[in-house]
Amino acid sequence: MGAAHLARREHPQQFHLDLTTGDDIAGVEQLVLAAGATVHEHQPSTDGGFKVYLDPVGHPFCLIR
Repeated sequence: MGAAHLARREHPQQFHLDLTTGDDIAGVEQLVLAAGATVHEHQPSTDGGFKVYLDPVGHPFCLIR
């Protein structure tokens, strides 16, 4: 997937946010899910260093350790 996948979307990605969580991705995840985000089906991190989400209108963003 990656950038080529995003470019094929009906509304291409305008920008991407990477939000640093310290070492508490799980704790911050609860906050973003409560705010309406969803976990993206594509999770490219092999070491758990970041996790990909979609905001309520479908824009991707990441929580990073």
